[in-house]
Amino acid sequence: WLIFLYFVQNNYEECLKVVQEVLQDTNMRNEFANYIKGIILRSQGKINDSLQMFKWTQRLNPFSLENIKQVGRCLYLLGRAKPCIDLYEQALRMHRDDWETWHCKGMCHMNLNQLSEALECFRTANLIQKHDVTFMQLGEVYVRSEDHRSAIDNYLEALEFSPENSELLTTLGLLYLRLGDNFKAFQYLGNALTLDNTNSKALLATGSIIQDRSDHDAALLKYRIIAANNPNSAQLWNNIGMCFFGKAKYVAAISCLKKAQYLDPFEWIVPYNLGIAHLSTKQYASSFHYFNAAISLNPNYFGCYMYLGLALSNLGDFENACNSYEKALILEEDFMVFLNYAVSLFNYGKKEKAKEMYTKFKKAFDELEPSIRDLDMEVQETSRNLASSLEMPL
Repeated sequence: WLIFLYFVQNNYEECLKVVQEVLQDTNMRNEFANYIKGIILRSQGKINDSLQMFKWTQRLNPFSLENIKQVGRCLYLLGRAKPCIDLYEQALRMHRDDWETWHCKGMCHMNLNQLSEALECFRTANLIQKHDVTFMQLGEVYVRSEDHRSAIDNYLEALEFSPENSELLTTLGLLYLRLGDNFKAFQYLGNALTLDNTNSKALLATGSIIQDRSDHDAALLKYRIIAANNPNSAQLWNNIGMCFFGKAKYVAAISCLKKAQYLDPFEWIVPYNLGIAHLSTKQYASSFHYFNAAISLNPNYFGCYMYLGLALSNLGDFENACNSYEKALILEEDFMVFLNYAVSLFNYGKKEKAKEMYTKFKKAFDELEPSIRDLDMEVQETSRNLASSLEMPL
């Protein structure tokens, strides 16, 4: 009883002293003392030592499901997923209807990227007993499998079971945001913030939706709350930087973006945004450097090559600028690539090629919905000026 008392009081130092005395008196044969020592060692980060304690506990009582699960948990934390799966299968032969064993086995399959096996495990766990954590992992499997409809249905079912779970609401909101349904995303993220007004993920996503609507001041208010609780988020400082960029405060924008890059140097969107910021201030050599860095981290986004072409064009390297534009067009035939390519070609006296690109731009631009075309006045103005210079009809 003294071991249990110290353990629930989180007085681990005294608890371990009593545990050691008991183990010495019983020649290491007290199952409960070994079990508690294993739990304490794991909480202190001594996973290997904890594993040895639980293995010994399992030898003392090989028919205890709890002892097998604790050995499995240690193996999982050590990244040994395959032996962990074998252990959980042994546990399931003893107790087929234990939801936690099915759930943990599913986690191991996820780590091995065996998504179909993981899906089966999580579904079985939910059939035995529903838990929020299982719904969350099940949704993650669907998202990884790119079955977004099933992921949404799964999260909606989870919300019927647990309607006041802010993490579920946030995850569903982020999924809708990823699928481009901003209205539903905003609805679920708002509900999450009603339950937990300091939820960093929900605040960041809500702020980004507001930011997309060009309401930078309102977005900055959201980001201020996050900065108080989570000041070392690279995504936060990236978004703050782009808010300042939207307000034409370029020095502040670059400062925030550089802090984001310091916090997460491998996030490609940060050097991409830094490149755009330097391009806007006509620092073409710096923008070239940042777009190159972004391409190294993510070589599959057409925008990086398009803006790299723009920077090279302004630096006087016409040949490489054209190569960058061509690479961008291979990735995606976006109307902005055609327009920027046409402008660069015109500036270097290649009028016939510029006319060809402008024609392609007009075709791609006219296929857009009128509401989207009307949003970007700068594109329309550049288009009119280029058409006038090329003596082409609008």
